[in-house]
Amino acid sequence: MEQRISLITLGCRDIAAQTAFYRAMGWWQVDTPDGVVAFDLLSQVLGLYPLAALAADIGVAEDQLLHAGPDAPGPAKYAAATLGYNAGNPAEVDQVMAAAAEAGAAVLKPAAEVFWGGYHGYFADPEGTVWEVAHNPFSPLGPNGAFCWNGFHANAT
Repeated sequence: MEQRISLITLGCRDIAAQTAFYRAMGWWQVDTPDGVVAFDLLSQVLGLYPLAALAADIGVAEDQLLHAGPDAPGPAKYAAATLGYNAGNPAEVDQVMAAAAEAGAAVLKPAAEVFWGGYHGYFADPEGTVWEVAHNPFSPLGPNGAFCWNGFHANAT
């Protein structure tokens, strides 16, 4: 197996609201079959899929899927995972955080300098998916925006 993640799928209770959120962030959709929403990323795709349909596709009951969000039953409010967006500089981190808040995200941690020398913040989309927006000065982005741990280098593909 190659070291690659091609598709990140978020099971969504309200796919229309989630789609509106990501569109408000400035992302554009690609054509997909009904019931699926996709946004092309650099070498990946973010897919939005109805939570019940995702559960059925996996073959489990919907309540077996860990799903957080402001209206989640029980104590969990946010998923125990994050999606990371690495920015080219701290100003871009601030821009992305502001766009997320304007689009309806909950800012969990405003962007600030971090002990390891970077700059980051966290927000949650309307259904509780947590995003980290970071600038890591030790991992500069490649010419096309590609991220590699410890920086983009000639051997990265």
